[in-house]
Amino acid sequence: MSPSTIVTGAASGIGRHLVTVLSGMGHRVLATDVNESALEASRKELGWSANDVATRKLDVTSELDWESALDFLEHRFGPVDVALNVAGVIKPGNVLALSAADVDMHVSVNLKGTVLGTSAAARRMVAKGRGHIVNIGSLASLAPVPGLSLYCASKFAVRGFSLAAATELAERGVSVSLVMPDAVATPMLDLQVDYEEAAVTFSGSKPLTVEDVARVIVLEVLPKRPLEVMVPLGRGLLARAANTAPNLSRVLYPLLKKKGLAAQARAKRA
Repeated sequence: MSPSTIVTGAASGIGRHLVTVLSGMGHRVLATDVNESALEASRKELGWSANDVATRKLDVTSELDWESALDFLEHRFGPVDVALNVAGVIKPGNVLALSAADVDMHVSVNLKGTVLGTSAAARRMVAKGRGHIVNIGSLASLAPVPGLSLYCASKFAVRGFSLAAATELAERGVSVSLVMPDAVATPMLDLQVDYEEAAVTFSGSKPLTVEDVARVIVLEVLPKRPLEVMVPLGRGLLARAANTAPNLSRVLYPLLKKKGLAAQARAKRA
């Protein structure tokens, strides 16, 4: 039977591409985003079929919106089988320049949105004894990134929550997987080009593509249901090392920043 799937952050980036890939695989998808007009633009541009893809506005920070969206999915395609919490935000900034609004934005969307989505989907999945929740973290869930302290804080929290939730829900037939990609070529990455504070984001050999992330989700995460996945593995191991030995980050930071600044300059010229 075709899985009934909800995807957040589906108006752009990873979420948008996943809707196309999953519907092409036979999933019946509810594509959601806070930006309803962008969702409809994506439908027209990518040719999402109304038979396989429904769209709906969803503010992931609203518990009521979550319940309404899952009710809609159940009525349209059946009880939720797969939930992909993709929606996220980022605003680079040095610690001395952070505001309460910056804190609220990161915590509300990245953390609260993931928590509410996981909890709402899990309640319905537990009722039928099966389901799979996929949360999108970041390599910033593992390693501190100067200049992105709030983003790191929110994604560290997403990882802690996801690992705890996975243990709680496993005995109830529900899996939770955390996908932690490096920088991905999306509008979120474009936003960081003009922020020197975000230089380390650009220190990899090249950004991942949405196709790279979707490939891992489709070929590894959905069929195998791992607890967590780092993308790519090499940068992930470096992030784990930096997390295990925080002083290593101080040693590596000047080198990574220098490399990242050069890549940022190339991105601006492009």
